[in-house]
Amino acid sequence: MTERKYRFFWGLIGDIALGRPNLGHFTRIEIYRLMQFTFRDVMEQDLGSAKTDQLFYQAGKLAGTEFYQQYFLQIKDFNEFIKSLQSTLKDMGVGILRVEKADVKQGSFILTVSEDLDCSGLPELHYEICKYDEGFIAGLLESFTGCQFKVKEVDCWCTGDRTCRFTAELVR
Repeated sequence: MTERKYRFFWGLIGDIALGRPNLGHFTRIEIYRLMQFTFRDVMEQDLGSAKTDQLFYQAGKLAGTEFYQQYFLQIKDFNEFIKSLQSTLKDMGVGILRVEKADVKQGSFILTVSEDLDCSGLPELHYEICKYDEGFIAGLLESFTGCQFKVKEVDCWCTGDRTCRFTAELVR
């Protein structure tokens, strides 16, 4: 195996206060989406749509796992975890998380994210695009529960809905 140059660790986030004393933590959504969709375009040209979707899901899952470990590791109660997650995602401008259904015992959830960072306001494309978000949610749930989840976006801004809706099911 070749040496990896970019294995994730929180140090890659850097010291924002030191590095951006005037601009701070925030940037415009257009720049984030420019980066995301140009990555997707280049990857899709080289790897195809299915592989690109798979990689975005995997990257989202890694991000969700790391995000959980950074911000929620000490939380053991599910309701407290969701409340803290909702507050953190909103404060960071990622989106507004709602839980429509939660059957913790069965490991079955329906979650929505409104004003989603990835797609809210995009044109209708007639397909869901939030593969990264699917992985991110899977990484969060798996980190909290210790169990594997299959997360699927079932409604998306890009399919004409005005919120992104995800099902999360425990893999048995």
